[in-house]
Amino acid sequence: MLTAFVTLVVALFILLTLYLGIKIVRQSEVLVIERLGKYSRTLNAGLSIIIPYIERVAHRVSILERQLDKQEISVITRDNVEVRLETIVFYRVTDAANSVYRIRNIDDALKNASSSIVRSAAGKLELDELQSSRDAMNEEIAINLGRAAEVWGIEITRTEITDVIIDDETKEAQRQQLNAERTKRATIATAEGDKASIQLKADADLYEASKLADAVKIKADADAYAVRVKAEADAEQTNLLAKAIANDGKVAVDFEIAKRQVKAVGELASSNNTKTLILPSEMTEVFSSAYAFLENLPKKEK
Repeated sequence: MLTAFVTLVVALFILLTLYLGIKIVRQSEVLVIERLGKYSRTLNAGLSIIIPYIERVAHRVSILERQLDKQEISVITRDNVEVRLETIVFYRVTDAANSVYRIRNIDDALKNASSSIVRSAAGKLELDELQSSRDAMNEEIAINLGRAAEVWGIEITRTEITDVIIDDETKEAQRQQLNAERTKRATIATAEGDKASIQLKADADLYEASKLADAVKIKADADAYAVRVKAEADAEQTNLLAKAIANDGKVAVDFEIAKRQVKAVGELASSNNTKTLILPSEMTEVFSSAYAFLENLPKKEK
């Protein structure tokens, strides 16, 4: 009977030892093992064995990403405007031993550190920059907070400024500033438009004046050419007439008279007031004399 009891006790002790010595670690956590009250090692996901009665599971630490509760942080910007920032911090444990042996409460430590870092980052920016540069500020906060949390075995995955809370007085001042800026931009745009319009008109006037000058020059050249051609023709005619007078003075004089008479008749005939034109019989003799004179003129050599 005693033997059976001892056997049963031994069997139960072996089963209890195996139960205490075999540990199955889930994928989402790690186990911090202590041996005789001192940190021994960290067990990752899977099946592991510890020494019962000497070693124990001191802490179960989740390695999933965690989120701090949203917090409002009062900050003062570079232009001395007091605002409140709503921030959220996301983190995860990368070193379980440091996270349990270096800091008592991770969330409280991260909240205090993030408040200080957010105030420092916001103090470098003016209110307008703070509202328009959230991405850059989030990145700066995440980097600085990550450096502070690294010694605790914590990785900061991201930080977000979800809202910038401004009091009514500051909002009104900001609205007035925005309206003034819009008016300024509109005035500048109008002035630039007027300047461009004046410049375009000046360019058009200059172009028109240039074309007019070109037209005047072309007309002057044409008139000069016409005068030169007429002068050359008159000189040639005078030369021929002089030669004709030298050879046969009377016929040449008659030709000149006939030419002028023909010109006068032509002008009279082209007049708007002339309806019927009657030529005297002497005009026939004038035309005959002119024709005879032209026949007797010396021919130009070709």
